[in-house]
Amino acid sequence: MSQRLRLQPEAVGIGMTSQRVRDRLVDRLRESGITDEATLNAIRVVPRHLFIDEALASRAYEDTALPIGHGQTISQPWVVARMTEAVLQSAPKKVLEVGTGSGYQAAVLGALGLEVYTVERIGDLLRQARKRFRALGMNIRSKHDDGRIGWAEHGPFDAIVVTAAAPALVDALVEQLAVGGRLVAPVGGPGAQSLVQLTRREDGSVAHEVLAPVTFVPLLSGMLD
Repeated sequence: MSQRLRLQPEAVGIGMTSQRVRDRLVDRLRESGITDEATLNAIRVVPRHLFIDEALASRAYEDTALPIGHGQTISQPWVVARMTEAVLQSAPKKVLEVGTGSGYQAAVLGALGLEVYTVERIGDLLRQARKRFRALGMNIRSKHDDGRIGWAEHGPFDAIVVTAAAPALVDALVEQLAVGGRLVAPVGGPGAQSLVQLTRREDGSVAHEVLAPVTFVPLLSGMLD
């Protein structure tokens, strides 16, 4: 897929947020088994330091999750890359993300030229994410709502990415997945989660595959300002 992200000049950092630091992160991801070059390029160009608190900018390109407030985190870059390359295998055009958080995963998907819809239950996080999307010139559609119900009026989606863990896959989200589409989500409770890939077959059945052990915050219902 073509790279469509165009950054505003002031969005490009220096020092610990320089391109060389980003390139080193990409090298680590490649060494850790990420092979999709489009995904790696999106990780390279999306400025992760803009999606976290300025005080943590020096850690932005470490391969680790970082706090973003409200008990939430920005996911580890390897996890973002693994989820992204998994859904790209179905050649999606329209993608739903459940759990906007900082906006980083949505930005990576948007950088790949995908039509991205993202839902976040915490209003403050969504407002911050929207500012980041605007600063980067990204046209990402977002909604303040309970992510567990998805965004049915814009479905079905070619791919769905869930960035918080539930004990089981949420039926409402599976139902919004197009035939041939792929859903990637963490499944399980605290301390025992797996990244699961689901693909909807033409006969309506679904195929499951476990990709990796992971640790995510829980997928909660309801909305917060």
